[in-house]
Amino acid sequence: MTDNPVRWFEIYVQDMERAKQFYESVFRVKLEKLNSPDLEMWAFPMQRGAMGASGSLVRMAGVSSGGNSTLVYFGCEDCADEAARVAESGGRIQREKMSIGEYGFITLAIDTEGNMLGLHSLK
Repeated sequence: MTDNPVRWFEIYVQDMERAKQFYESVFRVKLEKLNSPDLEMWAFPMQRGAMGASGSLVRMAGVSSGGNSTLVYFGCEDCADEAARVAESGGRIQREKMSIGEYGFITLAIDTEGNMLGLHSLK
């Protein structure tokens, strides 16, 4: 494998408006609607040429949110900042900020749709 393994992520949701409000509030971003005939998709901002992957919230008939076994970590300056906005945005903290040694810090949170997400920072 010559490239980074992750190119895109999708977070499946049941209530798109509620999920959009949660992610826009926690990360202070504006999601952009993607045109797809069979799915409702709202993408996170992407900077071409920058490190990392982008992705979207997705609502699709027959696919429920929560209970999956994939965990997406969002990069943060200090994960405590985003963690502080999780509860006020309708989610909850699963695991408070903790050290992962030389690799920085993580927080685990649950969004409004029951999906677990990770927050990662170096401080």
